[in-house]
Amino acid sequence: MKSVSSAILVILVLLAVWSGTTKLLLMQQDVNFFIRLGFTRLMLMTFGLAQVLGGLLMVFAKTRFVGTAVIATTFLVTLVMLIVDGNLAIGILTVIAILLLGVVMKQSRRTNPE
Repeated sequence: MKSVSSAILVILVLLAVWSGTTKLLLMQQDVNFFIRLGFTRLMLMTFGLAQVLGGLLMVFAKTRFVGTAVIATTFLVTLVMLIVDGNLAIGILTVIAILLLGVVMKQSRRTNPE
């Protein structure tokens, strides 16, 4: 079970960092989507920076809960935007990622009680 949890964590970290990097680099698909829904380029880059930093915080056990909470928040914002845009297929994948982030948060609280 620990190896499954570790694999999920690695996948979520990579997803967060990748997602944030595409926003920081102002990849055209992200720019088109987010600007169409009201983001400015600066907002998009700030959003991307939050995702990269959250992903990096997830790597370390002591900061995993905070990093995961940051990523879950950004993914929830994205989910709302996907629903508004009518993109339910990617929305469903985002819901799955958010649920997995919730599992990581719960596990990190159990292993690192404050």
